[in-house]
Amino acid sequence: MVDWSPIAKVYDPLKAGSIDGTDVEPHDRAVFRAMGARYKPNKGVIGDPLLTLFVARLNPQTTEDKLHQVFSKYGDIQRLRLVRDIVTGFSKGYAVIEYKEERSVVRARRDANKLVVEQHEVFVDFEQERTLRGWVPRRLGGGLGGKKESGQLRFGGRDRPFRKPINLGVGLVQDRGGAGSGSGAGGGREWNRPGARDRENRHREAEWGSKGRRDDRDRGRERDDRRDRDRDRSRHRDRR
Repeated sequence: MVDWSPIAKVYDPLKAGSIDGTDVEPHDRAVFRAMGARYKPNKGVIGDPLLTLFVARLNPQTTEDKLHQVFSKYGDIQRLRLVRDIVTGFSKGYAVIEYKEERSVVRARRDANKLVVEQHEVFVDFEQERTLRGWVPRRLGGGLGGKKESGQLRFGGRDRPFRKPINLGVGLVQDRGGAGSGSGAGGGREWNRPGARDRENRHREAEWGSKGRRDDRDRGRERDDRRDRDRDRSRHRDRR
């Protein structure tokens, strides 16, 4: 808990797949695939990674000129690349922007995140591929963020930081496992206190008993209703 941080300092696919970074087993196939990936950053990428921003969730119609117009107000741009499909040439919805000065990068990351550009709220963060040790891209099951609909959320980034783990305490863990004695920590249910289980059982029996009585009453009403309907039918036939 002392070293806990909402932002990952080293990329671990197993932790990235956990909302608080405490998972010990992969919960989806993509995490398992990312754990076995041996990814090396593209050596063909040029520019200073510490001066580069990752811009995502762009409108498919947004062009390089529009991005340059929006992001140049934070400082002088060294390079700008809108990533496009190699076959169709259509935008993939994200870009990388390298600035000339560090202060420009910091300003753009702070002020441009969640900025609406052509009806789309964009996401802006530092480049991760060359700066975060152990990085695995989304296409290999890694990455950060993600949509709820995908069922493959990744935590530890700016978009979805880790939530602080709940410290249950040793006493509560022992009580839940039945190995400890005395009261549990953190306000948990004290199963080892004399009479605790009996009270719980009596409460459940009372609930089931009242439910059973309600069911009996309902069945009795249904029998009465059927009896009345049969009586009405017989009277109707006699009158004929």
